[in-house]
Amino acid sequence: MAKYLIVEDERFAYEEMKRMMEKLRPDYQLLDWAKTVAQTVLFLKQKSVDLILMDIRLADGDCFEVFGQISVVTPVIFTTAYDEHAIRAFKVNSIDYLLKPVEETDLNAALCKFEQIHMEQPTIRKYKKLEEAIMGNYKKNRFLIQKGDSYHYVETSEIAFFYSEEKAVFLHTFSDKRYIVDYTLDQIERMLDERLFFRASRNCITNIRSIKKISKYFNSRLKLSFQPDCPHEVLVSRIRVPDFLKWIDGTL
Repeated sequence: MAKYLIVEDERFAYEEMKRMMEKLRPDYQLLDWAKTVAQTVLFLKQKSVDLILMDIRLADGDCFEVFGQISVVTPVIFTTAYDEHAIRAFKVNSIDYLLKPVEETDLNAALCKFEQIHMEQPTIRKYKKLEEAIMGNYKKNRFLIQKGDSYHYVETSEIAFFYSEEKAVFLHTFSDKRYIVDYTLDQIERMLDERLFFRASRNCITNIRSIKKISKYFNSRLKLSFQPDCPHEVLVSRIRVPDFLKWIDGTL
């Protein structure tokens, strides 16, 4: 059961959001209603929640002042009557950005995204903490995967690349299957054998066996093609090119 906070300065909008949440997720627990930046900051200093439903324009300022005053790691679904804040929103834990009046279908889609990315089963969370504690500096040779109500693992040798998309990190296999993993790319990078895997870009770590073609690209960058195909274009930055070529040559 997820615990959530509604940040909204208009009573009607608050009541409507509460109604939709009770209908769509009756098992979720509403902990409080904050109307201002100050109330939100005070609440988050004292309590923790799993999800924040947050209007952008509040009675005493815009909600981004909250993130300037305290560190917020809680996922946020933003709601607003204006669309000019979307880029700022996606820089601060945003799950989704919903325009008012919020439709139930849009809210449900945002909640599904939240559950897919952030709501782990307790058993898998405990497993991963134990795994990290005992792993130390050893390199991982497999990753635990949840598929529906069951768990299985993928051998690291079967992984073509990892990539991030909309704040989720995916493991993509040579058999062209993909799974969400509960690690950041920074964490994964430290777990892998650097002889076989390379952080080719900010959002991609590749297995050397998955690289099909390396092409020169403008501004002294390199463009990579993969087998299987990567869902996103992957460019090696000019600064990273020397290390990448040394890695390809086996001299890094």
